[in-house]
Amino acid sequence: MSGFDHVRLRLDRVRAAVGEIDPVFLDTPAMPSPSLGRALGCSMTLKVETLNPVRSFKGRGTETVAGAAARAGASRMVCASAGNLGQALAYSAARRGLDVTVVAATTANPLKLAQITALGADLRLTGQDIEDARLLAREIAETEDAYWVEDSLDLATCEGAATIGLELVRDDPDLDVVLVALGGGALASGVGYTVHALAPGAEVIGVQPYGAPAMSLSWRRGTVVETDRIDTIADGVAGRRPIPEVLDDLLVVMDDVLLVSEDAIKAGMRALYEHAGLVAEPSAALGIAALLDHPARFTGRRVTTVICGSNTSPTDFARWVLEPAADTFR
Repeated sequence: MSGFDHVRLRLDRVRAAVGEIDPVFLDTPAMPSPSLGRALGCSMTLKVETLNPVRSFKGRGTETVAGAAARAGASRMVCASAGNLGQALAYSAARRGLDVTVVAATTANPLKLAQITALGADLRLTGQDIEDARLLAREIAETEDAYWVEDSLDLATCEGAATIGLELVRDDPDLDVVLVALGGGALASGVGYTVHALAPGAEVIGVQPYGAPAMSLSWRRGTVVETDRIDTIADGVAGRRPIPEVLDDLLVVMDDVLLVSEDAIKAGMRALYEHAGLVAEPSAALGIAALLDHPARFTGRRVTTVICGSNTSPTDFARWVLEPAADTFR
């Protein structure tokens, strides 16, 4: 793979990761949605990563990293999470007889926090956002002899996410454009790497909210840009401090990064519900939001987007999706 020599991912390791992952997370549907495509002016395929015990793609990466931890002789793991990673790590660790501590911000989604504890993890709350949680998770790893999982920095999380790309190309070797949510970067770097490795003609585009643009700003400037605040409902991609090693990968495997509005995220959630019968959390609707905020970019194209999670509370879903008038797609 010319030009990919300095990327941390390797195709043989991604393929090997498939054998580590619980089949419940694999071979997810790549569902055509003609109705949604007509509404958006393109051909639309939805890669649905929500039909599993943790309702997000994160299980692919935590299966890979928990397997590595078990082989290393770990008895306990620790991570910082906005919610989805913590659920997935609790699930994967339990399968291997490992204990888990998950650190989250005090402002984290209550539904996700409840599911973390229901899966058997020790949950600790601290600070106002994911960056505060990362500091405590790192401290626990150092002082309490726990195996530290830093999402996206830990290469196993990226390798697990990259298996989505294997399936995308297997199911559609002539991929045109793939839209992926961009937060810490495990999903975007993993899918970007495997899609470009196996379908080099495809375009892979990351999507972030205007209210959490740190990785987008960093990608455009080619160096880490830290922001001082987060203002988005898309908690799954809401970080302020990109990881340099992940940014280096994204600079190679991402073709572009787009920012989208909060209104477009909510409209994207409504569109997925109305046209495809899918409950998506805000981060999972970022690809649809990109089609809404940047329509000329995708008119007439064959677009695939990863529906990466469905962990949204009934109250929030009603407030963002059911209560507002959804005239845009009627």
